[in-house]
Amino acid sequence: MLGIRWVLHYSVTIYQKLQLRSLPFLITGLASLLLLLLSGCHPSNFRSRAAQGSQLVLSALTDPKTFNYANNQSFPNIFLFAYEGLTRENGVTGEVEPALAESWEMSADKKQIVFTLRQGLKWSDGHPLTADDVVFTYRDIVANPDIPTDAKDSLRIGPKGLFPQVRKLSDRRVEFLLPEPFAPLLRATSAPDGVLIMPKHALAETLRTKGSDGNLKFISTWNTDTPPEQIIVNGPFLLESYTAGQRLVFRRNPYYWRKDAQGNSLPYIDRIVWQFVESTDTQLLRFRSGDLDVMGDSRPLRPEYYSLLKREEKRGNFQVYNGGPWSGILYMAFNLNKAQDASGKPIVDPVKSRWFNNLAFRQAVAHAIDRDRINVNLFRGLGVIQNSPISVQSPYFLSPKDGLKVYEYDPQKAKDLLLKAGFQYNHQGQLLDSEGNRVRFTLLTNASNLVRVAIGSQIKQDLARIGIQVDFNAINFNTLGDKISTTRDWDAHIIGFTGGIEPHSSANFWMSNGASHYFNLAPQPGQQPPIQGWQVTDYEKEIDRLFIAGARELDETKRKAIYADFQRLVQEQLPILLLVNDSALMAARHTVDGLKYTGLPSWGLWNIHELRVKK
Repeated sequence: MLGIRWVLHYSVTIYQKLQLRSLPFLITGLASLLLLLLSGCHPSNFRSRAAQGSQLVLSALTDPKTFNYANNQSFPNIFLFAYEGLTRENGVTGEVEPALAESWEMSADKKQIVFTLRQGLKWSDGHPLTADDVVFTYRDIVANPDIPTDAKDSLRIGPKGLFPQVRKLSDRRVEFLLPEPFAPLLRATSAPDGVLIMPKHALAETLRTKGSDGNLKFISTWNTDTPPEQIIVNGPFLLESYTAGQRLVFRRNPYYWRKDAQGNSLPYIDRIVWQFVESTDTQLLRFRSGDLDVMGDSRPLRPEYYSLLKREEKRGNFQVYNGGPWSGILYMAFNLNKAQDASGKPIVDPVKSRWFNNLAFRQAVAHAIDRDRINVNLFRGLGVIQNSPISVQSPYFLSPKDGLKVYEYDPQKAKDLLLKAGFQYNHQGQLLDSEGNRVRFTLLTNASNLVRVAIGSQIKQDLARIGIQVDFNAINFNTLGDKISTTRDWDAHIIGFTGGIEPHSSANFWMSNGASHYFNLAPQPGQQPPIQGWQVTDYEKEIDRLFIAGARELDETKRKAIYADFQRLVQEQLPILLLVNDSALMAARHTVDGLKYTGLPSWGLWNIHELRVKK
């Protein structure tokens, strides 16, 4: 039905432009009838059928993987629309602001903090939101060793990875007791990347029982096959309906707590239609035809789209925004995992594992990738060549002029490094290892992101110049996610990771026991199939130490020095190879009012609760 609708949509548009209004009445009537029959697929018809108020139509490349916040490892996700934390980060200033908590007090020794919740908070089903929900979220979910949630990594404190002791003082007051000072605490409680509060009255029972797989029922609760009306939220929007592969519809949460300066309840928008379109080219067509209100909110626009849309701003009744460098990273990584599966078979082919775990090999690959060419050809010069794993907006960012190692494009240097490491070349110029094995590996990325696909193709060409054969394969994003986070069945991949002000927000990626430490993923709670013999390297242990020290340190000058050492270590050891990042590019119709777009937040609509859609 979707394909037919698009054919008809553009056919009618062409007929209008050609002013073919003299066609016989019968043909016009039949075409109109057919359009009417098919109109149920069109997002604009949601308003006329079910929503009498304002509507915002957005898109994402893939469906959500879960409706359970604790299971989430992907971006974008429903939690951007539907959940909040005790605090939030302002997407313009980067400052931590009150959210579900109206205020907080910290002791002089920085080891106790008391949050006071707002008066009259409610869940989307009308049930009161109290301190019990906060304690439940932090103590029973995040700190639960049987729940493999990414949220726990941002809250581990000290060498032992202890969690705050969280207890209820009253219905509106919650106390956090820390084993030691913990500088990232407030940001760890902030939406969208910190801990989001979950409903105890709806989920507590799932933590008392186990399923047939031996895991807590909570882990399999609120998956995407759960009826949307059963998902209870505290954010501006609740789930109304979900059609896999097509769309998820949100509607205004009548119990949301925020009000504007005049006392009007927020959000202003009545309904959001979130379409799933696995092609950025198709997203572009839909935006240009008026079917989408915003494009590039969850992943920056492709540079060629930016140039095209910039020329069409006035005619198309929209604006294209450039918020400066995006706050995430784009990287290539090799699978450095030396573990075995349950049967004792190595996760990574031992021959390839020896290459990948050879520092000289990784350094040679870094020198062989022409990042300037990627920026010029694929990003139209709008990209940002990356050398630091910390976002440029962060006060902890270290630049090359401050002593950060840089891997300039130098194929000859790459070859020299390989030869010194014991690799050799045959008469055809193919790279062989010291045992005569042809150096060849598979590189993966998500097929829906055409820029990454193009980058993968160029990297394949670049590495061919130093004799390495790359079998490049672009696959479904969710399939890629399963490979790198569950089965560990991959050689190398290209993917992005969100960033921001606080380095510790990426602890789940950088610390060796982190749930997103993909390049050497440790055994995870409840994860099947199990692995054995996992090893952590000395430099990973040093990264762990630096992150613990950085979180403990409250003096900003000393914190900057610690994270500077972290950045230098990453560039020396190259557990990941940083590539070229996007600029924050987004397009939105003039009907969308209230946007505050910058490159700092990962989501361009971070202030969704105060946006309006003008008629």
